[in-house]
Amino acid sequence: MPSLALDKETFFRRLKQLYDYWKNSKDENVRALSDVDAFTCAVGVDDYILYSKSSSLQIWLFGYELTDTVSVFTSEGVHIVASKKKVEFLKPAENVKDSDCPSVKLITREKGGNDKDSIDKLIKAIKNSKNGKSVGIFGKEKYSGAFMDAWRTEFEKENFNNVDISSVIGYILSIKSENEISLIKKASLSSVDMFTKYLKEQIMEIIDADKKVKHSKLVEGLEGALTDKKYLPANVDPSQLEFCYPPIIQSGGNYSLKFSATSDKNNLHFGVIICSLGTRYKSYCSNLIRTMIVNPTEEIRSNYEFLISLEDILMSKLKSGNKLCDVYNSGIEFAKKEKPKLVDLLTKNFGFVMGIEFRESSLMIAPKTTAYVKKGQVYNLCVGLSGLTNKDGVDKESKVYALYVGDTVLVNEDTAATLLTPSKKKIKNIAIYLNDDDEDEEEDDEKENEPKQEPIVSRGKRTAVLESKLRMDSSSEEKRKLHQKELAVALNEAAKQRLAEQSSGKQAQKIRKSNVSYKNRNQMPQEREVKDLKIYVDKKYETVILPVFGISVPFHIFTIKNISQSVEGDYTYLRINFFHPGAALARGESYFQNPEAVFVKELTYRSSNTREPGEQITASTNLMNAYRIIKEVQKKFKTREAEEKEKEDLVKQDTLVLSVNKGNPKLKDLYIRPNIVNKRMTGTLEAHSNGFRYNSVRGDKVDILYNNIKNAFFQPCDGEMIILLHFHLKHAIMFGKKKHLDVQFYTEVGEITTDLGKHQHMHDRDDLAAEQSERELRVKLKTAFKSFCEKVETVTKQEIEFDTPFRDLGFPGAPFRSTVLLQPTSGCLVNFTEWPPFVITLEDVELVHFERVQFHLKNFDMIFVFKDYQKKVVMVNAIPMNMLDHVKEWLNSCDIRYSEGIQSLNWTKIMKTITDDPEGFFENGGWTFLDPESDEEDGAADEEEEEDEPYEPSDVESFEESDDDGSEYSEASEDSDSDEEELGSSDESGKDWSDLEREAAEEDRDRNDFQDEYSKKKMGSSGGSRYNSSSSHKKSSSDKHSPSKSKSSSHHKSNSSSHHHSSSNRHSSSSGSHGKRSSGGEKRRHDDSSDRHSSKKHRK
Repeated sequence: MPSLALDKETFFRRLKQLYDYWKNSKDENVRALSDVDAFTCAVGVDDYILYSKSSSLQIWLFGYELTDTVSVFTSEGVHIVASKKKVEFLKPAENVKDSDCPSVKLITREKGGNDKDSIDKLIKAIKNSKNGKSVGIFGKEKYSGAFMDAWRTEFEKENFNNVDISSVIGYILSIKSENEISLIKKASLSSVDMFTKYLKEQIMEIIDADKKVKHSKLVEGLEGALTDKKYLPANVDPSQLEFCYPPIIQSGGNYSLKFSATSDKNNLHFGVIICSLGTRYKSYCSNLIRTMIVNPTEEIRSNYEFLISLEDILMSKLKSGNKLCDVYNSGIEFAKKEKPKLVDLLTKNFGFVMGIEFRESSLMIAPKTTAYVKKGQVYNLCVGLSGLTNKDGVDKESKVYALYVGDTVLVNEDTAATLLTPSKKKIKNIAIYLNDDDEDEEEDDEKENEPKQEPIVSRGKRTAVLESKLRMDSSSEEKRKLHQKELAVALNEAAKQRLAEQSSGKQAQKIRKSNVSYKNRNQMPQEREVKDLKIYVDKKYETVILPVFGISVPFHIFTIKNISQSVEGDYTYLRINFFHPGAALARGESYFQNPEAVFVKELTYRSSNTREPGEQITASTNLMNAYRIIKEVQKKFKTREAEEKEKEDLVKQDTLVLSVNKGNPKLKDLYIRPNIVNKRMTGTLEAHSNGFRYNSVRGDKVDILYNNIKNAFFQPCDGEMIILLHFHLKHAIMFGKKKHLDVQFYTEVGEITTDLGKHQHMHDRDDLAAEQSERELRVKLKTAFKSFCEKVETVTKQEIEFDTPFRDLGFPGAPFRSTVLLQPTSGCLVNFTEWPPFVITLEDVELVHFERVQFHLKNFDMIFVFKDYQKKVVMVNAIPMNMLDHVKEWLNSCDIRYSEGIQSLNWTKIMKTITDDPEGFFENGGWTFLDPESDEEDGAADEEEEEDEPYEPSDVESFEESDDDGSEYSEASEDSDSDEEELGSSDESGKDWSDLEREAAEEDRDRNDFQDEYSKKKMGSSGGSRYNSSSSHKKSSSDKHSPSKSKSSSHHKSNSSSHHHSSSNRHSSSSGSHGKRSSGGEKRRHDDSSDRHSSKKHRK
């Protein structure tokens, strides 16, 4: 043991503290110690005893466990019997002259095992301490070994009054010093890293690959990972680390929520998986318990969230001064209130004190423990539910399950306990959702094996729906529509309530400060140019003094809109334009305090370019100088105004508190966007106590505080050429002389540009090596960034959580000028690759509206309307039409209301109408005006069915069914051409075409010409002409209508058939209109032009 050394300062400080408890303390918890005359501590050589009060007391005092050593604590001092080497180790503590500290006397054991003399000296010291009758011992400890047997024999001969002081020493050791807390924190972080970096990843990999791995095999892997530095915190020595107990992994219905349980040899079951592990660093213990759930049901989710809430309640009650039984009862009361059926299934206690010993049984959070919670105590806080039944379990192992959550916490004075094991435990972090690929494949096979049905040729309906589609495809769409209707009702109600809570008064307009050149005439400059009535520019007061009608008049630079200078012949002209009310200017007229006053619009000055005899310079030189100086002053003024405008809405930020810890999370060689200066530079991003600081290589600093971060994102380099961290802020910060709400830190992964000058083979070694190095760089950067994010989340105690975009859910769109990939996250829709970035926070969105949703178009637009109606709507253009259902499904899953329409709306006017009268807007239905379904359409459909009713096809003749989409017009035209002879021989062949047209128009007016309501409803569905004549509806004995397959085809063929079979309907060709569609999709009503077109065809 020569390499080991006793920490003398710590030894005497703790020894003095122990004697103070013994002699001076009035604490009820140490009364048993106060009543004894002396107490002993004996440690043998038993390897199977991992925890004991004797060894704990030794470690607390000496820093190490000393086997075959007996210590006797008397009123005068400490007497220690040990081997020669151990005495050498303890030698620095002997013969220390300090009146406040007890003396230490070391006794070396004799060689040969004859320890009688040494033991007699200890017995004599006990008898000389106080009354020498009552001795404190650790009653349950009985170490084996020759020396321990000899000590126990001699001690029992004296018949001392033995008092068990185990609980007293446990209480004294439970209150930790700063150094002890530091060691427990390292142990706790080691437990967290062992779970998150190794065990959780292993379980995820096993489930993903559908492997069969035994619980015991996983435990063996954990024990091997304990010595691997990549699974441990950076500042932890693996040689000083061990497990507090063998890790426990349980699944498949066999659960025991005790730390004495063992991991069996059954395979890991993909259901509820309970993982318990605790690491011990330099003899100080920690513990972590997490439950991972595969495809949790709603009931399991609810029970788990209840357990998390219960743990939070207990943490809030673990304050100094509260009784442990009261803490337990507060948890039980919460359980009875929230889930009374689960009270009997809770664990019998909610944890215990930890330290050098893993479990202090006298300080448990249990119903009968009356001890008080003390600041500095560390608890293993664990809550669990056992014997739960899962009705939806698919197999025997899934029918019964348990839930267990545990953490290491530190007691504070007046606030809730501090979490020392910050491993994520929300349901979204521990739940694993699997797609049942087997079922999907079976469904696909069933679809493939289904016999294809032959098309049924029959009389069709306009509203016909295939039965198979109704069965197979409509269920999800119906659910989505039903959910959207619920959201629509909730949306209007929530918006009404929100507007009622807000103040009805409008926001006060900001009044611009008045720029006054001079408060009185005495402040005007006294330069010679002013007295000589020349143009003079006062740079100090930013004023131009102009001569007007022989008077020097000051004009502040703010009043000047622009100036121009021109040379015409022998003269130079200087024209000055001023701002004035009534002009179409970018600046608002609210800047003018008295807009009814008379304003000067412009002034023009002329000066000669010729130099008179005796003059050194031309007269126009003054105009040229004035023009130049006014431009300079105006530029300076505008720059300052722009900077002030940037700063006026800034919220003052707190000061960044720098952390002096060398282990702060840090990333190097990062670029920042937007750039601090024009040229981009690298720098270092470092996490401190309350925020981040970015230091560029030039020395520029950008501080981002944690409390100002609204959303933090980490986008890995998968499928991208950069890897980045992005911060979306609550309030803008200022750097580079501009305000910024989005700040991004990134580094490039590969070559963004390609050198086309390379003419090398595709399998060239250099290229292959470059690709391999790029792959390695990607892995390295991804690991570094992910580690940084995890460390920041740990340091900030989950105040900052980095969100990662779901690339698989992304869809293309153009929020700005170019089309980019928009990717959803858990709470946002983002794009970071292109600049400027696009970030929409979904909790701020009121609804989403799709514009230009028409099936003949290739894309549509997406409008985001925010809950703050004063905020401008955000538009995303050019989203492919085939992504419409994908986007709808995503929005529906996020509980966001959406609507669609075929037109582009004027959202500026819509939002102004809403903000001007929000109450009236919601009284008239609110956002329901965006719904595509309306009563008018329903009415149109009913009207259409009524008008179609007279058409009853006869069985005399039949025609082939025409295509309702595009072939109707061509068929009708062909019929018209083929019937040209018949038309030419009709009774009306002697009349002029103009007469026929006039008669047809009169007949149409008399009969209230029929309009095709179906075409009106469809709003321009392509193709199809209709011959809609009122005469075609009229039936006579001579009419022989051709039978049709559908009602629509009977419309289209009524004209031609009338001409073919009867001459009595003489006006059929003239009165029937070709209901053609124009190229713009506008529907034409039947008019004379269509008949004129028809008649021209007949003349051919």
